[in-house]
Amino acid sequence: MNILVVKTPEELAEAGYKLIEEVVKTKENPTLGMATGSSPLGIYAEMRKNKLDTSRVTTVNLDEYVNLPHEDKNSYHYFMQEQLFDHLPFKQTYVPNGMASDLEEECKRYEGILAANPVDLQILGIGENGHIGFNEPGTPFNSPTNIVELTESTRQANLRFFEKEEDVPTHAITMGIGSIMKAKQILLVAMGSKKAEAVKELLQGAYSEACPATVLQRHPNVTVIADQEALSLCSEAIADEHRQVFTISDLLSDSRVGETAN
Repeated sequence: MNILVVKTPEELAEAGYKLIEEVVKTKENPTLGMATGSSPLGIYAEMRKNKLDTSRVTTVNLDEYVNLPHEDKNSYHYFMQEQLFDHLPFKQTYVPNGMASDLEEECKRYEGILAANPVDLQILGIGENGHIGFNEPGTPFNSPTNIVELTESTRQANLRFFEKEEDVPTHAITMGIGSIMKAKQILLVAMGSKKAEAVKELLQGAYSEACPATVLQRHPNVTVIADQEALSLCSEAIADEHRQVFTISDLLSDSRVGETAN
Protein backbone atom coordinates (compact mmCIF):
# COMPACT_ATOMS: atom_id res chain seq x y z
CA MET A 1 0.00 0.00 0.00
CA ASN A 2 1.34 3.40 -1.01
CA ILE A 3 0.62 6.40 1.21
CA LEU A 4 0.97 9.83 -0.37
CA VAL A 5 1.05 12.66 2.18
CA VAL A 6 -0.22 16.05 0.99
CA LYS A 7 -0.54 19.43 2.70
CA THR A 8 -3.48 21.01 0.88
CA PRO A 9 -6.63 20.06 -1.05
CA GLU A 10 -4.88 21.40 -4.15
CA GLU A 11 -2.01 18.95 -3.71
CA LEU A 12 -4.47 16.11 -3.22
CA ALA A 13 -6.30 17.05 -6.41
CA GLU A 14 -3.09 17.30 -8.40
CA ALA A 15 -1.79 13.98 -7.11
CA GLY A 16 -5.06 12.17 -7.76
CA TYR A 17 -5.25 13.62 -11.25
CA LYS A 18 -1.72 12.43 -12.06
CA LEU A 19 -2.64 8.83 -11.25
CA ILE A 20 -5.82 9.03 -13.34
CA GLU A 21 -3.97 10.65 -16.22
CA GLU A 22 -1.42 7.83 -16.22
CA VAL A 23 -4.14 5.19 -16.47
CA VAL A 24 -6.03 7.05 -19.18
CA LYS A 25 -2.91 7.61 -21.28
CA THR A 26 -1.45 4.12 -20.95
CA LYS A 27 -4.55 1.91 -21.28
CA GLU A 28 -6.16 1.35 -24.66
CA ASN A 29 -9.77 1.50 -23.46
CA PRO A 30 -9.61 2.29 -19.75
CA THR A 31 -12.42 1.99 -17.24
CA LEU A 32 -12.49 4.35 -14.27
CA GLY A 33 -14.52 3.67 -11.15
CA MET A 34 -15.95 7.00 -10.02
CA ALA A 35 -16.87 8.26 -6.56
CA THR A 36 -19.05 11.18 -5.48
CA GLY A 37 -19.24 13.49 -2.49
CA SER A 38 -16.66 16.09 -1.53
CA SER A 39 -13.57 13.83 -1.62
CA PRO A 40 -13.02 13.68 -5.41
CA LEU A 41 -14.20 17.21 -6.29
CA GLY A 42 -10.72 18.64 -6.69
CA ILE A 43 -9.62 15.70 -8.82
CA TYR A 44 -12.57 16.18 -11.16
CA ALA A 45 -11.77 19.89 -11.36
CA GLU A 46 -8.23 18.98 -12.46
CA MET A 47 -9.64 16.69 -15.14
CA ARG A 48 -11.74 19.57 -16.45
CA LYS A 49 -8.95 22.11 -16.21
CA ASN A 50 -6.49 19.90 -18.06
CA LYS A 51 -9.09 18.86 -20.64
CA LEU A 52 -8.14 15.22 -20.16
CA ASP A 53 -8.88 13.17 -23.28
CA THR A 54 -11.60 10.83 -22.04
CA SER A 55 -12.89 9.79 -25.46
CA ARG A 56 -11.72 6.19 -24.86
CA VAL A 57 -12.78 6.10 -21.21
CA THR A 58 -15.70 4.18 -19.75
CA THR A 59 -16.83 5.12 -16.24
CA VAL A 60 -18.74 3.11 -13.65
CA ASN A 61 -20.01 4.85 -10.54
CA LEU A 62 -19.89 3.37 -7.07
CA ASP A 63 -23.40 4.09 -5.94
CA GLU A 64 -26.67 5.98 -6.16
CA TYR A 65 -29.49 6.82 -3.78
CA VAL A 66 -32.74 4.87 -4.06
CA ASN A 67 -35.87 6.80 -5.12
CA LEU A 68 -34.05 10.05 -5.81
CA PRO A 69 -34.84 11.24 -9.36
CA HIS A 70 -31.84 11.63 -11.65
CA GLU A 71 -32.58 15.33 -12.10
CA ASP A 72 -32.53 15.95 -8.34
CA LYS A 73 -29.47 18.05 -7.52
CA ASN A 74 -28.50 15.58 -4.78
CA SER A 75 -28.60 12.50 -6.99
CA TYR A 76 -25.30 11.08 -8.12
CA HIS A 77 -26.49 11.12 -11.73
CA TYR A 78 -26.83 14.90 -11.38
CA PHE A 79 -23.51 15.18 -9.54
CA MET A 80 -21.61 13.37 -12.28
CA GLN A 81 -23.25 15.44 -15.02
CA GLU A 82 -22.32 18.65 -13.21
CA GLN A 83 -18.76 17.63 -12.39
CA LEU A 84 -17.65 15.67 -15.46
CA PHE A 85 -20.12 14.29 -17.97
CA ASP A 86 -21.28 17.69 -19.24
CA HIS A 87 -17.67 18.81 -19.63
CA LEU A 88 -15.68 15.89 -21.05
CA PRO A 89 -16.60 13.45 -23.86
CA PHE A 90 -16.54 9.97 -22.30
CA LYS A 91 -16.92 6.81 -24.37
CA GLN A 92 -19.57 5.42 -22.02
CA THR A 93 -20.82 6.24 -18.53
CA TYR A 94 -22.72 4.08 -16.06
CA VAL A 95 -24.40 5.03 -12.78
CA PRO A 96 -26.67 2.64 -10.83
CA ASN A 97 -30.35 3.37 -11.42
CA GLY A 98 -31.89 4.03 -8.02
CA MET A 99 -35.25 4.68 -9.70
CA ALA A 100 -35.47 1.18 -11.20
CA SER A 101 -38.81 -0.57 -10.64
CA ASP A 102 -36.95 -3.79 -9.72
CA LEU A 103 -33.92 -2.89 -7.64
CA GLU A 104 -32.71 -6.48 -7.29
CA GLU A 105 -32.64 -6.80 -11.08
CA GLU A 106 -30.82 -3.47 -11.29
CA CYS A 107 -28.12 -4.83 -8.99
CA LYS A 108 -27.70 -7.88 -11.23
CA ARG A 109 -27.62 -5.66 -14.33
CA TYR A 110 -24.92 -3.49 -12.79
CA GLU A 111 -22.82 -6.52 -11.87
CA GLY A 112 -23.00 -7.46 -15.55
CA ILE A 113 -21.76 -4.01 -16.51
CA LEU A 114 -18.83 -4.36 -14.12
CA ALA A 115 -17.98 -7.79 -15.53
CA ALA A 116 -17.99 -6.40 -19.07
CA ASN A 117 -15.93 -3.35 -18.07
CA PRO A 118 -13.19 -4.40 -15.59
CA VAL A 119 -12.14 -1.35 -13.59
CA ASP A 120 -8.56 -0.19 -14.13
CA LEU A 121 -8.63 2.44 -11.38
CA GLN A 122 -11.28 2.80 -8.70
CA ILE A 123 -11.56 6.12 -6.83
CA LEU A 124 -12.76 5.88 -3.23
CA GLY A 125 -13.45 8.18 -0.35
CA ILE A 126 -13.76 6.84 3.18
CA GLY A 127 -16.60 7.41 5.60
CA GLU A 128 -16.12 8.42 9.21
CA ASN A 129 -17.17 4.90 10.19
CA GLY A 130 -14.86 3.33 7.61
CA HIS A 131 -17.46 2.72 4.93
CA ILE A 132 -16.42 2.59 1.27
CA GLY A 133 -19.10 3.22 -1.30
CA PHE A 134 -22.21 2.77 0.82
CA ASN A 135 -20.88 -0.47 2.31
CA GLU A 136 -21.49 0.01 6.01
CA PRO A 137 -19.74 -1.77 8.91
CA GLY A 138 -20.64 -5.45 8.95
CA THR A 139 -20.95 -5.76 5.16
CA PRO A 140 -19.46 -9.08 3.97
CA PHE A 141 -16.16 -8.60 2.19
CA ASN A 142 -17.37 -10.73 -0.75
CA SER A 143 -20.58 -8.74 -1.32
CA PRO A 144 -21.67 -7.87 -4.90
CA THR A 145 -23.65 -4.81 -5.96
CA ASN A 146 -26.56 -4.60 -3.54
CA ILE A 147 -29.24 -2.46 -1.89
CA VAL A 148 -28.26 -1.07 1.49
CA GLU A 149 -30.03 0.74 4.30
CA LEU A 150 -27.94 3.76 5.26
CA THR A 151 -26.86 4.04 8.87
CA GLU A 152 -27.85 7.07 10.91
CA SER A 153 -24.22 8.25 11.00
CA THR A 154 -23.98 8.15 7.21
CA ARG A 155 -27.29 9.96 6.81
CA GLN A 156 -26.14 12.63 9.27
CA ALA A 157 -22.86 13.03 7.37
CA ASN A 158 -24.82 13.59 4.14
CA LEU A 159 -27.39 15.91 5.72
CA ARG A 160 -25.32 18.95 4.71
CA PHE A 161 -26.30 18.30 1.08
CA PHE A 162 -30.05 18.35 1.81
CA GLU A 163 -32.47 20.99 3.08
CA LYS A 164 -33.80 18.90 5.96
CA GLU A 165 -33.15 15.54 7.59
CA GLU A 166 -36.24 13.82 6.24
CA ASP A 167 -35.03 14.55 2.69
CA VAL A 168 -31.92 12.37 3.14
CA PRO A 169 -32.55 9.00 1.46
CA THR A 170 -32.65 5.91 3.65
CA HIS A 171 -31.41 3.41 1.04
CA ALA A 172 -28.91 3.24 -1.79
CA ILE A 173 -27.54 0.91 -4.45
CA THR A 174 -23.82 0.38 -4.06
CA MET A 175 -21.08 -1.66 -5.62
CA GLY A 176 -20.32 -4.35 -3.10
CA ILE A 177 -16.97 -4.73 -1.40
CA GLY A 178 -16.30 -7.80 -3.52
CA SER A 179 -17.04 -5.75 -6.63
CA ILE A 180 -14.71 -2.94 -5.53
CA MET A 181 -11.87 -5.36 -4.81
CA LYS A 182 -11.88 -6.55 -8.43
CA ALA A 183 -10.44 -3.19 -9.55
CA LYS A 184 -6.85 -3.47 -10.76
CA GLN A 185 -5.81 -0.35 -8.85
CA ILE A 186 -7.50 1.63 -6.08
CA LEU A 187 -7.05 5.29 -5.18
CA LEU A 188 -8.46 6.31 -1.79
CA VAL A 189 -8.47 9.97 -0.78
CA ALA A 190 -9.00 11.40 2.71
CA MET A 191 -8.78 14.94 4.06
CA GLY A 192 -9.37 16.35 7.52
CA SER A 193 -9.50 15.28 11.14
CA LYS A 194 -13.01 13.81 10.82
CA LYS A 195 -11.52 11.01 8.73
CA ALA A 196 -8.61 10.36 11.12
CA GLU A 197 -10.14 7.45 13.03
CA ALA A 198 -11.21 5.68 9.84
CA VAL A 199 -7.80 6.22 8.23
CA LYS A 200 -6.09 4.84 11.34
CA GLU A 201 -8.23 1.70 11.11
CA LEU A 202 -7.53 1.39 7.39
CA LEU A 203 -3.77 1.61 7.81
CA GLN A 204 -3.17 0.10 11.22
CA GLY A 205 -6.36 -1.62 12.37
CA ALA A 206 -7.32 -5.27 12.23
CA TYR A 207 -8.62 -6.74 8.98
CA SER A 208 -12.29 -6.86 9.88
CA GLU A 209 -15.75 -6.41 8.39
CA ALA A 210 -16.39 -4.06 11.32
CA CYS A 211 -14.41 -1.50 9.28
CA PRO A 212 -15.11 -2.03 5.56
CA ALA A 213 -12.05 -0.05 4.42
CA THR A 214 -9.69 -2.58 6.04
CA VAL A 215 -10.43 -4.93 3.15
CA LEU A 216 -8.01 -2.77 1.16
CA GLN A 217 -5.17 -4.16 3.26
CA ARG A 218 -5.47 -7.29 1.10
CA HIS A 219 -5.59 -5.52 -2.27
CA PRO A 220 -2.33 -5.67 -4.27
CA ASN A 221 -2.35 -2.09 -5.58
CA VAL A 222 -3.72 0.68 -3.35
CA THR A 223 -2.63 4.31 -3.14
CA VAL A 224 -3.92 6.39 -0.23
CA ILE A 225 -3.66 10.17 -0.60
CA ALA A 226 -4.21 11.91 2.73
CA ASP A 227 -3.27 15.07 4.59
CA GLN A 228 -1.63 15.26 8.00
CA GLU A 229 -4.97 15.78 9.75
CA ALA A 230 -6.39 12.58 8.28
CA LEU A 231 -3.19 10.78 9.34
CA SER A 232 -3.02 12.44 12.75
CA LEU A 233 -4.01 9.34 14.75
CA CYS A 234 -1.61 7.02 12.96
CA SER A 235 1.62 6.09 14.67
CA GLU A 236 4.88 7.49 13.36
CA ALA A 237 5.81 3.98 12.24
CA ILE A 238 3.23 4.16 9.47
CA ALA A 239 5.74 2.85 6.93
CA ASP A 240 6.61 -0.82 7.29
CA GLU A 241 7.33 -3.70 4.94
CA HIS A 242 3.82 -3.38 3.48
CA ARG A 243 3.64 0.41 3.11
CA GLN A 244 5.63 3.08 1.35
CA VAL A 245 5.19 6.75 2.22
CA PHE A 246 5.62 9.45 -0.42
CA THR A 247 5.18 13.20 -0.71
CA ILE A 248 3.74 15.21 -3.58
CA SER A 249 7.25 15.94 -4.88
CA ASP A 250 7.90 12.20 -5.12
CA LEU A 251 4.81 11.78 -7.28
CA LEU A 252 5.82 14.52 -9.65
CA SER A 253 9.37 13.19 -10.04
CA ASP A 254 8.98 9.43 -9.60
CA SER A 255 6.55 6.89 -11.04
CA ARG A 256 6.86 4.57 -8.04
CA VAL A 257 3.74 5.91 -6.36
CA GLY A 258 1.44 4.24 -8.85
CA GLU A 259 3.13 0.87 -8.41
CA THR A 260 2.14 -1.81 -5.98
CA ALA A 261 3.91 -1.92 -2.65
CA ASN A 262 2.24 -5.03 -1.22
